[in-house]
Amino acid sequence: MLTAALSASLAGTLTPAAAAPSSAADAKTLVEQTGAQLSQLDEQVHQAEAIVAQQQQAATDAAAQAAAAKAAVDAYGPQLQAIAKSGISGSTQSRLAAFLTSESAADLVDQMTTLDMIASHVQGVISAVAAAQAQAAAAQAAADQAAAQAQSSLAQLQAQQQQLQQQADQYEADFKRLSAAEQAQVSTALGGPSLSAPNADVIVSGVANEVIATAIRTALAQVGKPYVFGASGPNGFDCSGLTMFAYAAAGVSLPHSSSAQSRLGVAVSRSELQPGDLVYFYSPVSHVGLYIGNGMMVHARTYGQPVAVTTVDMNGYAGARRIITGG
Repeated sequence: MLTAALSASLAGTLTPAAAAPSSAADAKTLVEQTGAQLSQLDEQVHQAEAIVAQQQQAATDAAAQAAAAKAAVDAYGPQLQAIAKSGISGSTQSRLAAFLTSESAADLVDQMTTLDMIASHVQGVISAVAAAQAQAAAAQAAADQAAAQAQSSLAQLQAQQQQLQQQADQYEADFKRLSAAEQAQVSTALGGPSLSAPNADVIVSGVANEVIATAIRTALAQVGKPYVFGASGPNGFDCSGLTMFAYAAAGVSLPHSSSAQSRLGVAVSRSELQPGDLVYFYSPVSHVGLYIGNGMMVHARTYGQPVAVTTVDMNGYAGARRIITGG
């Protein structure tokens, strides 16, 4: 099941807009705090989506195992039919018939030995069928349980996503009520100051690795597109959706989670950053961007803010990972 902590955070972490700030400064602070909380909740929902996907895959695998177990039972059908038709069971009656029809002691021993072998085979088949049936029943029970768990978690996740969207809508409404100067301050606090997007050809001119060059070109081409929770392009992005989209264009698959991306590849220090590195923020990790060199990164910042180029040295910097070497 999805963690209780996730449910609790979605239910009570955000400060409701109805808290009615008493001044413009308080309103700006409230919006800024809510934006940071939304970033954290975005990541928690992404992690929940991964859990649900794993559960759905487990249900699919369990169903396949149940089908295979049932097929194993069905495979014994011809043998059981043959046993039923032959009427050979190793019973006392069969042994008596062998005694009455045998022509010699040696013949009797041969018939008795044959009956024992047949009885042993029959017993083996029946035991195997019983074991296969038990396995099939257990596999089916596991498949039913896995499917029910996945369905329950999916329903819970969908409710959480709906609640998060409502909170995000309220945040964006609060943000729009701020003055232009206050909006700029909130945007800078949450996602760093916007910089002019550099020419992609200039940025990648010193990048030898074509995978990295393609990822950077792709990410820079998205500048100006809106932040959309759960989106990985092409018309909108969240933070991990943008980095995933950029590297997918170069044939590299990344998970749709900033936390998961922060565990890929190898760690690099701030002084060792190279174009193409993933830079991540906060603890626990809830934001990620793509480093493009010269102290800059491109990232999908937060709700209400388009994809932009900013300094990498924004609040909450937590580390970087190099997923492609040789760049």
